[in-house]
Amino acid sequence: MNDYFDDRIVEPTLEPEDLDTTNKLRPLMLADFIGQSQVKENLAIYMEAAKSRNDTLDHILLYGPPGLGKTTLAQIIAREMGVNIRITSGPAIEKPGDLAALLTSLSPGDVLFIDEIHRLSRAVEEVLYPALEDFALDIIIGKGPAARSIRIDLKKFTLVGATTRSGRLSSPLRDRFGMLLKLDLYSPEELATIVTRSASILNIPVEDESVVLEIARRSRGTPRIANRLLRRVRDYAEVLGNGVLTQEIVSEALAKMGIDSLGLDGLDRRLLAAVIDYYNGGPVGLETLAAMLGEDAVTLEDVCEPYLMQSGFLTRTARGRCVTPMAYQHLGKPLPTDSQWQGSLFED
Repeated sequence: MNDYFDDRIVEPTLEPEDLDTTNKLRPLMLADFIGQSQVKENLAIYMEAAKSRNDTLDHILLYGPPGLGKTTLAQIIAREMGVNIRITSGPAIEKPGDLAALLTSLSPGDVLFIDEIHRLSRAVEEVLYPALEDFALDIIIGKGPAARSIRIDLKKFTLVGATTRSGRLSSPLRDRFGMLLKLDLYSPEELATIVTRSASILNIPVEDESVVLEIARRSRGTPRIANRLLRRVRDYAEVLGNGVLTQEIVSEALAKMGIDSLGLDGLDRRLLAAVIDYYNGGPVGLETLAAMLGEDAVTLEDVCEPYLMQSGFLTRTARGRCVTPMAYQHLGKPLPTDSQWQGSLFED
């Protein structure tokens, strides 16, 4: 199994190839959205209440790992509320004037979706505060002694912000959201339902349910990865088989892609092995690990760690990252003796 791939197929961030099929696979209504039952239940109540009052939906913050459906949910919210949606991202709004142009173009009740909202600049964020609270823009005209402030009234709108790093949001911005909804990683059963639906839409023949579940188990709890793996496995089935996804084809394809039985790829295994081989299971700091692996610390923290922690391979302590006995077993490495362990793996 090759542990070194330049492009990680299990990277949950949106890739250009995903755009070709994403719009086909996105559910259009809340009832069609699979998983995130608590989020869906709350959203359904909030939207029904707003519609019954003929009011605008309160501002919503969606947070959680990438690839779980934050953009899809924003589009569903706009569709269910019967309004238009404008989609942008934090890095794309470079100056206050860009935000002002967006906000003044919105119609009553429209949804403004800002992805990666934690990356808004401080100057843009300051302009956003009165827009969210008072639906108004405070604009400074002129410079020096001749400068004056004018207030522009905005039509009532709903801001849907999405972030993978909610801790990076400033308290004033976070406090202006009326609803904070956390999206969690999906269970294999939920992902199997998503893969089945996607295979049907893309006309990919599947031998039986065990094939779908095999893809789901290796998808790291992320629908975007599940759909990507489905498309890649289809390629293997068309070239090496008769186009039908079978257990043999799926296992062979995923092995060639470096994805093991629990969804770990080369970078995940290298991370765990580094903690074991060089630090006796930990603790070790994130920046040290990133430098050793030649990876960005943000990639390790946002992409690798959430799944490794949820799967029970990694823990975070005040002193750094530690692996668990499960990581030793999965990599086939002998457990350390009590003296080597030093009781550090599960310290708070």
